[in-house]
Formats: sequence, C-alpha cells, structure tokens
Amino acid sequence: MKVLIIEDEKPSARRLNRMLEKMGVNVDEMLHSVAEAVAWFKNHPAPDLIFLDIQLSDGLSFEIFDQVEVKSAIIFTTAFDEYALQAFKLNSVDYLLKPIDEEELETAVLKYQERLPKQQNVQLNFDDIRKLLGTTPVEREYKKRFTVKIGQHLKMITVDEVECFYSENKGTYAHTTEGRNYLLETTLENLEDELEPEKFFRVSRKFYINIDAIRDIVSYTNSRLQIKLNHFKDQEIIVSRERVKDFKLWLE
Repeated sequence: MKVLIIEDEKPSARRLNRMLEKMGVNVDEMLHSVAEAVAWFKNHPAPDLIFLDIQLSDGLSFEIFDQVEVKSAIIFTTAFDEYALQAFKLNSVDYLLKPIDEEELETAVLKYQERLPKQQNVQLNFDDIRKLLGTTPVEREYKKRFTVKIGQHLKMITVDEVECFYSENKGTYAHTTEGRNYLLETTLENLEDELEPEKFFRVSRKFYINIDAIRDIVSYTNSRLQIKLNHFKDQEIIVSRERVKDFKLWLE
C-alpha cells in the first residue's frame, strides 16, 4: 500500500517512519507543511493511507483538503486531548496520541487493513472537527519537567536544566547544568515527541541536545560537526552526517 506521513515535527515523522518500517510498512513520502502537501497532491495520485498531524507549521492540516481532493484513509497523529478527538472517529480509521505507542500503531494499521473494502471519503466531517477545535490553533504542550529517583528520594528536574539527553548501556540519561547525570524511565525515541523541537534536537542516535547549552560547534571528519556544551565533557558529541543539514536549519 502507498503510505504518506504529514507531520511538521521532523523528529516525530522520522520516529513514526521507523516504527512503521519495523512493522513492514514502507512510507513513500514525508511532508511537513500544508503548502508542501498541497503541491505534492497536485502532482501525485492519492496514497492509500495518510498519517496526518492536525496542526502543521503553516496551518491546520484540514486546509490541504480545501485545495485538493483526496480520498485516502486517515490515521490522525496528534497531541490533542483524547476526549476532544472522539469526533475524529466519525471519518477516520483511528487516531494516535503522541508519543505514539507501537502497539496502538499496529492496532490502527490492522484496523485500516480490515476496513479496506468499505473505505469512505475522508473529507465528510472536517467542518465539524474545525468547529470542535475552534478557529484558533491549539498550542502544543511539551514536557516541562522529569521526575528522577535518587535512592529513596524523588527529585524533579526541569527541561531548562537539561543540557543534553543521551543513551548509554541501554539507559537514557539527562545531563544537567549542575554537571549531574540522572537516569530516566524513558527512551530517546519517546523524547522526540515530548520535547519542544525549537529547543531540542537529536544530533545522533545517542545524543539529544539543548540549543541553549551549545558552547561551540566545530567541523569534524567526514562532513560531520562536533558539539561542545557548557558543562558536558564526558563524551564527544558528534552530529551524524545525515543530520548535519537539518541541524544547520534548526540552528537558524
């Protein structure tokens, strides 16, 4: 089947793509804005299935379907509250709340495959959904703090205190401005959907950095970059070659 992801947060799009690949589902294209999606649909046949975020960088994703006719099945991927999303079930295969759970994703894809013979036009109830959401775009809420366990005690650290997140020995750690490392009960993959993309960027499979903590950026071998943070000196932080271009765009 032909599959399309429309998601303005590139880390979230990449994570969803990786999850689908593990299920044996190949994604044909990843688009990141209303304008980009409209241009794509004007030059390509509609896909079988769309994974669609609601609020894109340049407007609500429903604006795409005001400009082009698309009769694809839709699975919404969104951070909107579960109760507000009940209306989406009227004309979509399913909805997935971020951060997306692998089991829920698999269930949604199976649901799509089961309903293939009776697939309907997905544009029917977009006006109702707009009314539900209101005319003002909803602000996405990102994670603001973490709770970590230290012995028998719990400590709260805010995301502003974190210089970087990194993985080591199958664990995920937060390194703070105090020079401390805290073990978290999460993964870097989950953090991609939970952290504000303007503030945090995943430079490699191992490191997720805070833009405010960058002290220096140095050219490195094989067209890569080395990041030096204010307080993190335990390991080298290298921007992987395939992420250098997006990293430079993120800095701007």
